[in-house]
Amino acid sequence: MPTQLEAALPTIHRLQPLDTANVARWDAFVMACPDATFFHRAGWQKIIANVFRHETYFLYAEVDGAIVGVLPLGHVNSWLFGNALTGLPFAVYGGVAASTPHAADALEQEAQRIARELGVAHLELRNVEARHTEWPMQDIYVTFRKEILPTDEANMQAIPRKQRAMVRKGIKNELVSHIDPTVDRFFALFADNVHRHGTPAMPKKYFQALQKEFGQDCEVLTVTTHDGKPLSSVLSFYFRDEVLPYYAGDDEAARDLAANDFKYWELMRRACARGLKVFDYGRSKLGTGPYAFKKNWGFEPKPLHYEFCLYTRDSIPQNNPNNAKYKLMINIWRRMPLALANWLGPFVVRNLG
Repeated sequence: MPTQLEAALPTIHRLQPLDTANVARWDAFVMACPDATFFHRAGWQKIIANVFRHETYFLYAEVDGAIVGVLPLGHVNSWLFGNALTGLPFAVYGGVAASTPHAADALEQEAQRIARELGVAHLELRNVEARHTEWPMQDIYVTFRKEILPTDEANMQAIPRKQRAMVRKGIKNELVSHIDPTVDRFFALFADNVHRHGTPAMPKKYFQALQKEFGQDCEVLTVTTHDGKPLSSVLSFYFRDEVLPYYAGDDEAARDLAANDFKYWELMRRACARGLKVFDYGRSKLGTGPYAFKKNWGFEPKPLHYEFCLYTRDSIPQNNPNNAKYKLMINIWRRMPLALANWLGPFVVRNLG
């Protein structure tokens, strides 16, 4: 028999970013809900609104004064990439996090009502687990998650031999990891790295806003040579007992010195020392270099279920580098001077979501 809370019909509300009491209630629910992720935290509302200037719809379901579900959404209306309501832009996980089926259904129904009212081409929910098998699904993304074992030696031995040799090479090269108080060294490496791949960089103010909003739950780890030259850096999120390396960048010299493998080993080692239980290597596209890299670390892929409710379009948008129509843009971007690319990049990426 369902409990009274499970059977009751919820009311749906829209979170206001300055309503500190309800922001605190939202985050308390997110921390306790097994289906919630770091990207369900209320702080993303300010990030998306203040940095990227997109309208947000952070919906929560309530029964008898208790929050029983949340659904964070952002509206990205771009002449470049289309008009969409997404849960959640700039995030790899999203969709509903709810403690009752009624709450989940009510939140999704409200999302569809808002989508129709806004006149978007589609509603996208970036679900970890499938919810709408009748909706079209973007099936090119997977995530990689693995248990952090209790000791450094156990974690080292769990890395397959070839990648373990790369970690040991980084150690032999006397590389050093540092926790940086700012995003300065990270951003220099990140912006140069994405430029070499022909991709626009997020603005520096975005990473500064992440650090300001999430505090100790957003951390930059930078790897240097023994004499201090920055080689590789990663910005990670912490959520409950998990660490999620989310943005990363490397100097061209990093490969020969094995700085990239050493970086992730140091992140795992430090997470183990903190007593964390899960290393979330994050999202990758099937058949890409990052996908192969994570598999080589002994992580197994798990499909993500990005589900689309289509309104004024006939098929799922393909706003990713695999789309042939973006190949020319990527090649042009690679040849662009870095300073110009860093100036133009924010105008492009704000529309990607």
